Amino acid sequence: MKHILLTNDDGFDAVGLKALIEALLPIAKITVVAPARNKSACGHSLTLDKPLRMICVEDDYYKIDDASPTDCIFISLSNLFKEGYKPDLVISGINIGANMGEDITYSGTAAGAMEAVIHKVPAIAISQVCNDKCEDIKNGWDFELAKKVIVELASKILNKSFPLDERKFLNVNIPPIKADECNGIKVTKVGYREYGNDTHRHLNPRGEEYYWIGLHPLLWKPSENKDCDFEAIKANYVSITPIMLDLTSYNDINAIESWLKK
Repeated sequence: MKHILLTNDDGFDAVGLKALIEALLPIAKITVVAPARNKSACGHSLTLDKPLRMICVEDDYYKIDDASPTDCIFISLSNLFKEGYKPDLVISGINIGANMGEDITYSGTAAGAMEAVIHKVPAIAISQVCNDKCEDIKNGWDFELAKKVIVELASKILNKSFPLDERKFLNVNIPPIKADECNGIKVTKVGYREYGNDTHRHLNPRGEEYYWIGLHPLLWKPSENKDCDFEAIKANYVSITPIMLDLTSYNDINAIESWLKK
């Protein structure tokens, strides 16, 4: 039987992770390794300054104290799988909230998939876009569309048809609609996220300053070709973006060489 490894930066008990397990159990053996608490926006971080303890919650289900999704994938691949054997697929999610545009660089969800493909395991990051500070999710979202899409994608990959080369993964965003309202799937580019600076300054009882970083509205620079992830979600399409870990700006290599010679 095919084997899928799951993680989720919202934590081991996240509702999106539970929905993902429910969707995938009929098609594969499932192992879960996830942070013990919410680690959203932790990026592709490894914990190097303290030991990490993996705790078995139930069969094939583990949480790791204060770990990132990267830690979870790194540790599980080298400790839960026999030498020479790897899972057939890693899926990170279902994240609560979008992971589009430059938010991908912050994303612990994307980072779990990044770590998998570094170790030559096919990977998907999947996120459920939500409205109104995700109140719709808190009120019992059924993840019907997300579950349908992830089963279709996972089934194709488990049949040995992963479409990408090494060190590349699929970043999937699901619009906040019912399955019968979806217009289909679009393969998209990463959009240009527009950021504000929403920080809240407070004083503790001792008069010391502290800050909370707020939630930014989901704004982006319009794409003329309507081919970015934000535009697809706005038009009620599922967005699938191929992501590569190579950050080299190849178009600028000659320009930098010429600049250095001046």
